Amino acid sequence: MRAAVLRGVDRPFEIEEVAVGELRPDEVLVRVVASGMCHTDLILRNPARASEFTPIIAGHEGAGVVEEVGSTVTRVSPGDHVLLSFDSCGWCRACLTGAPAYCEEFNARNMFGVRADGTAAITDGDGATVRNRWFGQSSFAERAVATERNLVVVAPDLPLELLGPLGCGLQTGAGSVFNEMKLAPGQSIAVFGAGAVGLAAVMAAKIAGAGEIVVVDLHLSRLKLAQELGATRVVPGDADDVLEQVKGDTDGVDFSFDTTAVTGVIATAISALRQGGKAVLVGAGSGRIDISPLLLVGRTVTFVLEGGAVPQVLLPQLVRYWREGVFPFEKLVRTYPLSEINQAEADSLSGATIKPILVMS
Repeated sequence: MRAAVLRGVDRPFEIEEVAVGELRPDEVLVRVVASGMCHTDLILRNPARASEFTPIIAGHEGAGVVEEVGSTVTRVSPGDHVLLSFDSCGWCRACLTGAPAYCEEFNARNMFGVRADGTAAITDGDGATVRNRWFGQSSFAERAVATERNLVVVAPDLPLELLGPLGCGLQTGAGSVFNEMKLAPGQSIAVFGAGAVGLAAVMAAKIAGAGEIVVVDLHLSRLKLAQELGATRVVPGDADDVLEQVKGDTDGVDFSFDTTAVTGVIATAISALRQGGKAVLVGAGSGRIDISPLLLVGRTVTFVLEGGAVPQVLLPQLVRYWREGVFPFEKLVRTYPLSEINQAEADSLSGATIKPILVMS
């Protein structure tokens, strides 16, 4: 099969022919139709960790059709149309209490590009190992090896070339609103960063009945789109008085949602809360937050993985909202053939494209 292989932090993705090994009993082979590109994929370009990651196939927002299943797989069958999300063990305390995003094996199964035991299933033309389990899937390829734990079966009439981003970015934004905030009708939210994750939170907040939805971003085009999707007010991120504009004539918002991982923005997101408010952080970054403990009086700050979602519950819900026209995430996407993956990455980094989707054929 063809796959986009990353062999170095400063090298482009290279389209290569690779071979898939024999499936294990609990594994599933999926023919990938399309895969969203997420900023989390760019973690692989962190120079501090490049040597432990590469060579690797990235991609963790896949959508496709099941081709083959292992002998112990019972919940999916060949021919099923599926979305791919993060992997989890199914048996730790977090998984058994409905919180697979906090699985004890989350890092081992998702963050290193290999199985939990450290092995991979892909080899290149020279017979060398290529990591192929990034977030349990590595879907920048024509085939992905997953497990039934990170597959969500969907109706065969749905457009697989569109739905991939539901498996991570959109799940993170919408799930944070529905699962972590449990935002109630009339409550307010400030969203910092109008990328795919932030705009998914905007759409979810509108569905939940938020009384006010404030969005902060540096791109005026994204602020305009945020208003189209449900924002009641927008604030340019480079304004001198961002905090004052976010709070307006109130004592603060009920919830703030940071997707930027910029420490100064996080501090503003916390400062924008009213007493009793909650700041939810999802942006992955290496900075440190420097705030006064007094700023936390009566406020809550938390970091959320994957929207705190159970993919098999949330993703069908998001599909239903999309069918009903209230979660129009198609307005965020632009498609690219797999061969143009490096252009898709450049457009994502520049902000020219909010959510790139790579189509395999």
